[in-house]
Amino acid sequence: MSKAVFCIAKNIDQTEIIVNSLRSAGFSNNDISVLFPDKTTTKDFAHEKHTKAPEGAAIGGAVGLSAGAVIGLLAGIGSLAIPGVGPLIAAGPIMGALSGAAVGAATGGLTGALIGVGIPEYEAKRYEGKINGGNVLISVHAASSDARDQAKDIFEKAHAEDISSTEEKTV
Repeated sequence: MSKAVFCIAKNIDQTEIIVNSLRSAGFSNNDISVLFPDKTTTKDFAHEKHTKAPEGAAIGGAVGLSAGAVIGLLAGIGSLAIPGVGPLIAAGPIMGALSGAAVGAATGGLTGALIGVGIPEYEAKRYEGKINGGNVLISVHAASSDARDQAKDIFEKAHAEDISSTEEKTV
């Protein structure tokens, strides 16, 4: 049974420590996802219901410089807008999953999109509040119970918050 393990990092520095630790432990860049608010832009994306895929490469470069090279190495980095939430930056598999979920969750905001990728509603609401407050959601794909335990251990050692796991949904 494939699961994802989630946590909240308080800032980009903590995020980089966690992502580096996951990569050192053997997790692939393709298995690690991050999601955080895009505070670098003044452009209002709230009315859009799709990703900014053409800008993905530029954003990936900007994130690599401003948020650190570690996040810039993750797969599928780019910005997306979820109606009612505004611009977000996502990297890893969560980018594609959230962009698809965001289209169907236009009235549900970020909570609806997170529920759409398999996060239980009560956790999705908590994560939305934390992300809106400037925190970072980190997710890692864990195919085995040993990998789940290893990811949780990495999150705990880095003092991440709201650590949980859920069965992954295919989008």
